[in-house]
Amino acid sequence: MMKNRIISVLSACILFLGVTAMNAQAAENALSAKEQSLVSISALAGKGDLPNLEKALEKGLENGLTVNEIKELLAQVYAYAGFPRSLNGLQTFSALLDKRKAAGMTDVMGKEASPMPTDKTSLEFGTENQTNLFNREVKGGLYDFSPLIDYCLKAHLFGDLFQRDVLTWKDRELITVGILAGIDNVNPQLQGHLATCYNNSGWTKEQLFQYVEVIRENLGDATAKNVQGLVEKVVQK
Repeated sequence: MMKNRIISVLSACILFLGVTAMNAQAAENALSAKEQSLVSISALAGKGDLPNLEKALEKGLENGLTVNEIKELLAQVYAYAGFPRSLNGLQTFSALLDKRKAAGMTDVMGKEASPMPTDKTSLEFGTENQTNLFNREVKGGLYDFSPLIDYCLKAHLFGDLFQRDVLTWKDRELITVGILAGIDNVNPQLQGHLATCYNNSGWTKEQLFQYVEVIRENLGDATAKNVQGLVEKVVQK
């Protein structure tokens, strides 16, 4: 009788530990509330849906994003969706902060960006950042065809923006696929950045499929179906 009771207790302990481990793994592979807000804000800003963007911005603040993190995100929108989308997003956010302040609400500003290096140009450290992010030097083809776009990508995007440490590179790649999901007919770029998220930036398969569901909630089934197909291609490779 005692032996059977001990076996039952041990079995229950093993089951409990197994369930606990599974829950911990599931939590590790889930996007946090802050990360989901990064996707929502990015997608709606990229699309230019300002009424829903305001709601997502407010939820992002409630989910723990700082004012400076959101400002940084909305500035990055310009690199993928253009200055009009970025400026409209920042204007929407500024108006929201004024409204919240008038209502007696205090929002956390968060950290400022560290000073830029003075021993290198934006082009030099942008080239290094781009190479490190993609695990290869990006050159040839289109970049030889248009040296100007090569310069802008390296100096402005991967230099002036990615060098700023208000957001991590991992967060910036999640923001990028959020923005691109809100733009039509950019599947090559979206798939490329999804691959970077999965292969180089540390986002898991489970997190990318959860990203699809956040896109579905904000941009609808048709957009989510397109994005899901690209995620499936990336993780199958």
